[in-house]
Amino acid sequence: MLFKLSFRNMKKSFKDYAIYFLTLVLGVAIFYMFNSIDSQQAMIEVSKSTREMIRLLIEMLGMVSVFIAIVLGFLIVYANNFLINRRKREFGIYMLLGMGRRKISGIILIETILIGILSLAVGLFIGIFASQFMSILVAKLFEADMSEFTFVFSKDACIKTCIYFAVMYIAVIIFNTLTISRYKLINLLTAVKKNEKVKLKNPIISILVFLASSIILGYAYYLVTGGVYELRTAAKLLKPILMGVIGTIGIFWSLSGFILRVIQTRKKIYLKGTNMFVLRQLNNKINTNIASMTVICLMLFMTISALSSSLSIQSSLNSQLKEFTPVDVNLYKTAYLPESYVSSYSGKTIYNTEEQIEDSRKPVSDTLKTNGYDMNNLKDIVEIPIYAIPEWTLKYSLGNYYEKAKLQFSMLTYDMPESVIKISDYNKIAKLYGEEQYSLNDDEYIVLCDFDDMVNLRNRALEENSNIEINGKTYHAKYNECKNGFVFITTSNTNTGIILVPDSFEIKEENTEQFFLAANYNAETEEEKIELENELSGDDSNSTLYKNLKKRKIDLEGSTKISIKEASKGLSTIIIFIAIYLGIVFLIASSAILALKQLTESSDNKQRYTILRKIGCDEKMINGALFRQIFIFFMMPLALAIIHSIFGIKFILSMLAALASPEELLPSIIVTAVIIGAIYGLYFLATYLGSKNIIKEEE
Repeated sequence: MLFKLSFRNMKKSFKDYAIYFLTLVLGVAIFYMFNSIDSQQAMIEVSKSTREMIRLLIEMLGMVSVFIAIVLGFLIVYANNFLINRRKREFGIYMLLGMGRRKISGIILIETILIGILSLAVGLFIGIFASQFMSILVAKLFEADMSEFTFVFSKDACIKTCIYFAVMYIAVIIFNTLTISRYKLINLLTAVKKNEKVKLKNPIISILVFLASSIILGYAYYLVTGGVYELRTAAKLLKPILMGVIGTIGIFWSLSGFILRVIQTRKKIYLKGTNMFVLRQLNNKINTNIASMTVICLMLFMTISALSSSLSIQSSLNSQLKEFTPVDVNLYKTAYLPESYVSSYSGKTIYNTEEQIEDSRKPVSDTLKTNGYDMNNLKDIVEIPIYAIPEWTLKYSLGNYYEKAKLQFSMLTYDMPESVIKISDYNKIAKLYGEEQYSLNDDEYIVLCDFDDMVNLRNRALEENSNIEINGKTYHAKYNECKNGFVFITTSNTNTGIILVPDSFEIKEENTEQFFLAANYNAETEEEKIELENELSGDDSNSTLYKNLKKRKIDLEGSTKISIKEASKGLSTIIIFIAIYLGIVFLIASSAILALKQLTESSDNKQRYTILRKIGCDEKMINGALFRQIFIFFMMPLALAIIHSIFGIKFILSMLAALASPEELLPSIIVTAVIIGAIYGLYFLATYLGSKNIIKEEE
């Protein structure tokens, strides 16, 4: 009997469950999609390093999934609370007819299980088919071969999804049972007649709180944009985060106090049509939903920031990849001193064998030949030495500006020697890379730098004092600003500083820090290049070069276009997947909470709309009032979240300056707006249509 009654109730109340059901289905589908990548990778042909990246992506998504499950769990409990409150009168009638709380709990238990099984089945069905498109996305982002594409079902992802959602539903069942056990018959029967009291706050206090909250938010915005380098640790970042939360709470608390009073002073607006009714309803909603509005606003802020920043980083990495990898390979090695060498990078003393020391003083090409590598595998070879003069440190380069720089950039290693290259050597590299070549007089030098923050630092120093005295001779900067240029291939603007000096500049042999080689593979196809790279990098176990270098303990480092490309694709893909995963779940949660809250309030306020009809309002006016109400209710947290995001995105891009470019931000913002507009807009439309149906229902 209980099952039959539960099933009939679920069918009758399906409109109430519609948004709840939709949210569960989307949650299950997304959860399955992002946890099925381990099965999808089996059907795409990728390199060894890309497989490692995909494995890392899977591990990170697994950890994120735990957090996602918690968010969805809270969402389910929150939605159930509203649905149960909506049915208080129904439960009161059951109790009046003699049904005990245990049987009422049994009805709710059966309904919860039925809706859970149905949503899980539909969500898995959608997720399984949608995951096939996820496979295509993974393959495209990693530029993998999809020739062996087949339909894939992930048993592990299915089991994981079922287990996670089973745990969530157990929590919901416990919550529902405890809720029903606390209900009293009189409260259940009169619940429909109880409306939340409209509390009008003192407008003066509200305005003061609003101004104070705005100041707090403004200072938090300043900290994350004006004081970026002071926020490198979690402890320091906590301050603006807490200020942002407090400021957001204050904004929503104060809005419920003075908006109504302010508009009441504009009689033409306040008394026009149904505006009086709409404003009273909004005032009540804001007043009673401060906590939920704050949470929704912050979740939307995280969604906008995560999606916009991640898409910007991915787009920026892709566009910069071609520019900063103009050749196939860079090889370099440290030049050791006869007894020991103190690394300018680590500050550690490294002791070496005579064989290692002897080899380190030779060009890279000599090391390759000596260890059995066929130099015919390379073409367009350019070799240069890179110097490090102990007295020419970053501190010395900054000159008078050092003290100011130290206050702002305390994390920099100022005693590290600068990288110095003779102008003719650099021009060889620049010609090979297709970059601008430079010229110098005997008393001039040039600073090459393209990392934005270091460019700003060095430019200020060059403007204040550019004279450098080395070996008893004074040199001045040819330009009072940094010039673009780089030596090492990379993914983006990461050159923090290279000093170009005239060929006449006297440098001792022991000041040679590195020997550097740039070249292209002597191959036509990508497959041939990968073969040559495997031999050079040691991925080929039969590589003669790799065996000899390992045997003689000779250090030869390098980076290649292929490996940089794969690492870049892997990094951007991991960022995108996690951002999309978190962003969409937060967006769904925010939209669902707003929708469920509005639907429940529409049900509670049916009598108010009935009164509007009795005093002469037609359906068009009533529907217009409802639309404006819901639209403003949805837009308030979104509007504040957008303001938060302007500064949040700026902070993220500043922290990841080497990975992202502001020029790539506009397209990512447009994509983010489309995603949010689609999901948020659908929930808004569903809420409006659902609420319109509810207020049309007869008592």
